[in-house]
Amino acid sequence: MQNLVTVFGGSGFIGSQAVRQLAKAGWRIRVAVRQPNLAYAMRLHGDVGQIDVVQANIRNEASIRRALEGATASLNLVSVLYEQGRQGFQSLNVMGARNVAAAARAEGVSRVVQMSALGADLESESKYAHTKAEGEVAVREIYPDAVVVRPSIVFGPEDDFFNKFASMATTSPFLPLVGGGKTRFQPVFVGDVARALTIAVTSSEAAGQTYELGGPAVFTFRELMEMILAEIDRRRVLLPLPFAAAEAIGSLAELGKVLVAPPITADQAKLLRADNVVSGRYPGLADLGITPTTLEAVLPTYLYRYRKGGQYADQDERELAAGRA
Repeated sequence: MQNLVTVFGGSGFIGSQAVRQLAKAGWRIRVAVRQPNLAYAMRLHGDVGQIDVVQANIRNEASIRRALEGATASLNLVSVLYEQGRQGFQSLNVMGARNVAAAARAEGVSRVVQMSALGADLESESKYAHTKAEGEVAVREIYPDAVVVRPSIVFGPEDDFFNKFASMATTSPFLPLVGGGKTRFQPVFVGDVARALTIAVTSSEAAGQTYELGGPAVFTFRELMEMILAEIDRRRVLLPLPFAAAEAIGSLAELGKVLVAPPITADQAKLLRADNVVSGRYPGLADLGITPTTLEAVLPTYLYRYRKGGQYADQDERELAAGRA
């Protein structure tokens, strides 16, 4: 089949946006997920019959090959930010990436795109960063012309960063500044990442490239926490937390987790020891013809839900003031 791309993990935060962009570009899309019954709405992101949802587990070779049968391209977005049961760093970030690439080669897929992360480094003490780098190597051993995409923290309505800390601020009297809040980030909009992934799939010029994706501005961890608090109109203590203390707390949190993500893990605390900004050694959004979206333009569109009055907080305050007058 021509112009058929299989998107592993296509129903997630980034995946759903990538599927929309690929559909707009005219591709037929096979969304490969572990639980298809939870991803039925993905078909609504394109025209009738343009998007299909299939079952696949990147730990299972047979299911991967079924998902890739007849595909022109493969886009792997599956990874894990913290370990839980069989969903481990090695099993998904490394072996899963290798499994997808190997199955793609066996099925004659011509283009492979691997989602990695800014900060992926074989020398990193963080298991996440280390295994993301291992995953890149594993894919490139099979597909030297594979495209690797490394975004900084990704923001948007369903993100795991700004929503997490905004939600924390609704109940906690303080927000932690791991390492004093000096770590730098270059947040990138999910829509821009989705466009970059679409180009990585469709453009022959992208073959073999590694793209580092960062937004138009760099912020410290402290500045991001201050921005969140200003947006949700809440006052909270910003409490400096040494890296060692954060790692200890993360280890205890991991011991108690069952079905939900811990607020921070020891590995994430290690990850925060290094800045998360583009290095300048690789092409980025500008090279793809994408003008990065600012954080300030998007945060208000979804963080309003964490204000005391929710979406209508400002309106309620104006009406109250008018009543007093």
